Amino acid sequence: MPNFISYLRLFFDWSEAWAPIIPLFILLKNRNQPSFLSPVIIYIVIAFFINLAGDIIGEFKNYFPQWLKENTYLYNIHSVIRFVCFSFFFMGLKQQHYTNIKKTILVIYLVFLFIDLTFSENFFSTASIGSNLFTVEAFLLLVYCLLYYLLKLKNENDAMMSGADFYIVTGLSVFVVINFFVFLFYDSMLKENWRLADNMWSVHNVAYILFCLFIAKAFSVKKFIPTI
Repeated sequence: MPNFISYLRLFFDWSEAWAPIIPLFILLKNRNQPSFLSPVIIYIVIAFFINLAGDIIGEFKNYFPQWLKENTYLYNIHSVIRFVCFSFFFMGLKQQHYTNIKKTILVIYLVFLFIDLTFSENFFSTASIGSNLFTVEAFLLLVYCLLYYLLKLKNENDAMMSGADFYIVTGLSVFVVINFFVFLFYDSMLKENWRLADNMWSVHNVAYILFCLFIAKAFSVKKFIPTI
């Protein structure tokens, strides 16, 4: 039983690397994707390589030179790329409302990013991920998702559960809702109880698997309905 638990833990520890392979495999089978999914495709390709590099460094850091023993900066890079890609995804949807709000959210994030990395968090810190960076990313992505659902509800002629866009937004919603408090308290947990922080990151990994499954579902949808 202990061996099974250790193998299961290893399986989830590497989930950030193998989970993106699921949507990438579906993408190879269904290459004809609509243009509004381009930012998501770019994200999942970049995420695979960043996560793979991060997991390799984390697992085999003793074999790397001193300057390459930490992977926290890769997580920070991943956070920024994820937010930017999904910002362009939401702005690429042919929605008739909230266009200016979406652009404003992106501007707010970029301003926050500059302030946070200049005065608050060290982007290349080896101690921890940027907790503020991840928390603000999750919050603003959730705002994007709520605007999307609000427009879906307003349009009575539009089926709620239809189109690749719905699965992308739903997967993203699940990911950010589950992880918001993980990101918010991660630094504090790491300082007070690193084992608890490590266990909570396993929650993040499960949410990331779900996220990738929803993206895979979106890539497999035959009928694309990106309008609201």
